[in-house]
Amino acid sequence: MSRNFSFSTGEYYHCYSRGTEKRKIFLSRKDYERFIALLFVCNSTETIHLSDHWKKSFNQIFNIPRSETIVDIGAYSFMPNHFHLLLREKKEDGISLFMQKLITAYTMYFNKKYNRTGALFESRFKAEHANKDKYLKYLFSYMHLNPEKLMGPAWKEGGGKNIGGAKKFLGEYTYSSYSDYSKKESRPQGVLLNKNSFPGYFIDIKDFEEEMLDWLNVKVEP
Repeated sequence: MSRNFSFSTGEYYHCYSRGTEKRKIFLSRKDYERFIALLFVCNSTETIHLSDHWKKSFNQIFNIPRSETIVDIGAYSFMPNHFHLLLREKKEDGISLFMQKLITAYTMYFNKKYNRTGALFESRFKAEHANKDKYLKYLFSYMHLNPEKLMGPAWKEGGGKNIGGAKKFLGEYTYSSYSDYSKKESRPQGVLLNKNSFPGYFIDIKDFEEEMLDWLNVKVEP
């Protein structure tokens, strides 16, 4: 798939990919954690091999010294068969290099673990240029509400009376950056995000949650 744009330094992009033939790319908690850890170690001008740090726990991974990062990450969300990333090009060719390192490293891990060969993801990753302020802001909601699909249709019954349940589910969903915006307590993987490199759309936690709730209400309209 050819793109009608080139990545430019300082610009924002929605990058995403899904498993080949729509297959699941995350089969366990360890798989999700591996991908999150790779977001950290692949975002560096130097090469860092997780195999060199195999004794470290998941939380300790985020203390590994890195050289300068090559992209800024504003938000992320992972689903069983695909992932979403909101990135800012920090260095020339930074996004292309970062995505290549990320997808290659995770494919090698997955294939070795599950005794398979070949491509894990559909072609090369897809990307959309978030060159409009309205669209860039929307992406924060789109990505963070994506895991709502895992709840199934039942939560929408009763005219949206289970909005509180949806909010609780999203806040507890470990494999997105939702809680990094909605909670005061910082997670070890919170270092993945560089919020200062993105527009300050949300004044505080309450403002972020109200924005998410507004979109959830739209989703449950008859």
